[in-house]
Amino acid sequence: MEPEKKRKVSASAAWREARELIWSHRRRLGIGFALMLISRLAGLVLPASSKYLIDEVVGKNRTELLLPIALAAGVATLVQAVTSFGLSQILGVAAQRAITDMRKRVQAHVMRLPVRYFDSTQTGVLLSRIMSDAEGIRNLVGSGLVQLAGGFVTAVMGLGVLFWLNWRLTAITILVLGSFAGGMAYAFRTLRPLFRERGKINAEVTGRLTEALGGIRVVKSYTAEKREEIVFTKGAHRLFRNVAKSMTGVSATTAGSTVIVGIIGVLMIWLGGRAIIAGEMTLGDLVMYIFFIGLVAAPLVSIASIGTQITEAFAGLDRIREILDMTTESDEDARRAPLGPLVGDVGFEDVWFEYNVGQQVLRGVSFQARAGSTTALVGSSGSGKSTLISLVMAFNRPTRGRVLVDGHDLADVRLVDYREQLASVLQENFLFDGTIAANVGYASPGASLEELMDACRIAHCDEFIRQFPEGYDTIVGERGIKLSGGQRQRVSIARAILANPRILILDEATSSLDSESEQMIQDGLRRLRSGRTTFVIAHRLSTIRSADQILVLEAGEIVERGSHAELLALNGRYRQLYDKQYKFEADRFINPGEDFTPEPEKTVVAPARVGTAI
Repeated sequence: MEPEKKRKVSASAAWREARELIWSHRRRLGIGFALMLISRLAGLVLPASSKYLIDEVVGKNRTELLLPIALAAGVATLVQAVTSFGLSQILGVAAQRAITDMRKRVQAHVMRLPVRYFDSTQTGVLLSRIMSDAEGIRNLVGSGLVQLAGGFVTAVMGLGVLFWLNWRLTAITILVLGSFAGGMAYAFRTLRPLFRERGKINAEVTGRLTEALGGIRVVKSYTAEKREEIVFTKGAHRLFRNVAKSMTGVSATTAGSTVIVGIIGVLMIWLGGRAIIAGEMTLGDLVMYIFFIGLVAAPLVSIASIGTQITEAFAGLDRIREILDMTTESDEDARRAPLGPLVGDVGFEDVWFEYNVGQQVLRGVSFQARAGSTTALVGSSGSGKSTLISLVMAFNRPTRGRVLVDGHDLADVRLVDYREQLASVLQENFLFDGTIAANVGYASPGASLEELMDACRIAHCDEFIRQFPEGYDTIVGERGIKLSGGQRQRVSIARAILANPRILILDEATSSLDSESEQMIQDGLRRLRSGRTTFVIAHRLSTIRSADQILVLEAGEIVERGSHAELLALNGRYRQLYDKQYKFEADRFINPGEDFTPEPEKTVVAPARVGTAI
């Protein structure tokens, strides 16, 4: 099956996402814009009063105007303070709500993507998409966008007053500001790819760091600390170079705004001074002009800074859109027929599968697993056993052929309906960082404590759980690290028992158990398999003697099939595997001081499909 091609995200898609965000928070943004407008209007009172203070109070000695001017300035300042506080509160809450909603939306979407996507994507990359990229939208629905709009509003109002005071000087000022606006537009177009690349680099570095920390025991056992340090250093330096470039662009934009302010100041001194000498402006007019030039120039400087932040937010939206545009399993289920309770018949009809074009992993596999029967899969490493199981679990789709469940093509039924009747005990028995009870109950959240304890008794978990001071409330640690391998596996088996599935997958379900522990839970596994369609991958052939049928795979093909006795009588590949394992076990019994345990079957990774076992 070809991996889903990565869609190219256009700027229009990011704009559409931004518009949807803004529209969904339009009420708070509207209130914020109104408060911003009141605040900006109040901010005009103080600079405007300078003209009347100089020309009327000082120049004409109209002292009766002094108190009204002071009161007006004081009230305006108080209004500014109140509206600024309200603005930060209203828009701050709106921004955090938007970030939370976006994170929930992206997380829900990611969890419903096909397994093949996770096989080729680092966990750290997904964490960055969900947590970091969503953070940037605060500048769209928070104070950033309103401040940007406020800066334009203040600039427009200020320019109106400046035209009234001296239209010639203001016209020249607009030409200068126009060139600055063009420079900023170019800067934003240049900076956006840098910010987008920064998010990508950061996600890659975080992903590798997450892997190294998660596999710290492997790192230390191979004394690979220095190698991981080098890998992280290279990634950190890539991130540094990107940040340095973007900082240069931002600094250049800020410096440009400073130059523009300086040019306007020079023009104001030269042309404004000449206007006073010519009697075209009063001293109060010039002072007022200076204040309003500041009101126009200051928003332009803030626009450069806020515009950069919004550009970064759009880069984050680009990356989020890449995720949200991917088709989820829920999207596919919407076009499929519902699936009722299963009987449990599973069939493969001429199934072929490939991870990469031209590299067949399964070749024309056909078999029938009757309801309630047990089908065992054996073969050498890389023969296709785990890939066959992944097709049964609908983690992958056949390249050719069909997988049938109760006569229905698995490609045509809703996966959510199918997987609700499926349970698995995999070779890598994953446990969450929580209590034993929570991990067993993960399969059936509504199960009672009594049902949970029954499942643990069948899986022989209660024997070690009772030894813990906290019992079922014992914390197992990340990935169950506080439990032994055998204990983790028995908890996984108890979880599968509690799920009460119609189809059961056991992938090396006893690989982490010693002989004594394995013997203890064989009865539990038999009870678990009873009445269910079961698929078993087992390295120890002694554990599959009771299987209804055994499929021997080599190079992606079924080379032998039959019961344990029938396959031994064939004296073929199964007999070779059985005799080899029997010899190992016999040698180990005769020479107990030597470890002749055969090497466990390794998981083979398909090229360019990291994490997918075949």
